[in-house]
Amino acid sequence: MRELMTAYYTEAKTAEIDGSKKIAWITSGGPVEPLHAMDVIPIYPENHSAMLGASKMSIEMCEVAEEMGYSRDLCSYFRGDIGSAVTKKSPIPGALPKPDFLVAANNICGTVTKWYEILSRFFDVPLFLLDTPFIHGKITKQSSEYVEAQMRELISFLEVNCGKKFDHDRFKEVAETALEGLYLWEDILATCENRPAPMSCFDAFFFIAPIVTLRGTKECNEFYRKLLAELKQRVEDNIAAVPNEKIRLLWDNIPIWTRLRDLSELFASHGACLVADTYTNAWARTKIEGDDPVKGLGNALHKAYLNIDFQQMIKEVKGLIKRFSADGFVIHSNRSCKPYSLGQFDMARTIQEELDIPTIIIEADQTDDRVFSEEQTKTRVEAFIETVTEKIKKAL
Repeated sequence: MRELMTAYYTEAKTAEIDGSKKIAWITSGGPVEPLHAMDVIPIYPENHSAMLGASKMSIEMCEVAEEMGYSRDLCSYFRGDIGSAVTKKSPIPGALPKPDFLVAANNICGTVTKWYEILSRFFDVPLFLLDTPFIHGKITKQSSEYVEAQMRELISFLEVNCGKKFDHDRFKEVAETALEGLYLWEDILATCENRPAPMSCFDAFFFIAPIVTLRGTKECNEFYRKLLAELKQRVEDNIAAVPNEKIRLLWDNIPIWTRLRDLSELFASHGACLVADTYTNAWARTKIEGDDPVKGLGNALHKAYLNIDFQQMIKEVKGLIKRFSADGFVIHSNRSCKPYSLGQFDMARTIQEELDIPTIIIEADQTDDRVFSEEQTKTRVEAFIETVTEKIKKAL
């Protein structure tokens, strides 16, 4: 994993210097497959911001953004990213390579629209914005055609900014490779349906990087084939991510990147394994379907988890709880991500009432550690574990 991602960033930093390839910064919900088809290196500021959080650099970068006038209420991914762009401070030497152009899709949130407009002005590079209407119920014919038309505009945008014709045969190959990668990722996550689970969602948070950044490449699929084989072997050998697994839990929302180890150890100390989560499973649900990859990719991006209505989200969560035999539901109320966190109290109540399992809401932030209370979280998690344990005992 480390070698794979190091090679990815090394290629990008080299391209920045010698101009051998174009570089595009893109949102996590954006159409990466057309970029790979045009030999463009996609760079994800959101992934980089998660790295800032995990390496304890996020607060410093957020404070740089706040000194520039950006509100502390804005997404910490944005604040960390713009702080790093200005200061060139990053876990990656010299920070992220400068983009030649930008591609943003608002299927994950509205913040990325303004975020990428700011980046466009900062780097003085062109921006393509893919607008995906919110889905209430089902995708309408008009909405599907609207997104498909923009996908074809994106192809024209890439031709202009790459200086060459779009290779539709190559794009079809990339789309097929991406689809294979998505099925591999789905199979990897599904290994945790086994009891005990061979990995936890804290491991999945780490392993998600290739399906986001390298989706559509052979390197991504090769890595996941090896990982899947290893996890299947762990299942066969009855090797658990959490020794003496007693409690199985589902996580909701983006991880608290600054506290992955702390939370993993806290839950594991009680024999609790977070066997699945809505975040990593979101990448397994948006597959490119149909004979036309342009239309298929448009519909896949359209159906992003954060672009569907509350009732569909509830349905997805209930499905994960049943599939993974979860005993409880852990909800991260994420100060940064409003689309992900809106309605979580109603979701908790619905899950408790309809599935009769305990829930807990942890108030924190994906990378801004200033809003995380260690002692309060520990106390609430321990009380939650007691509730889940009693409920399991009564059910025996």
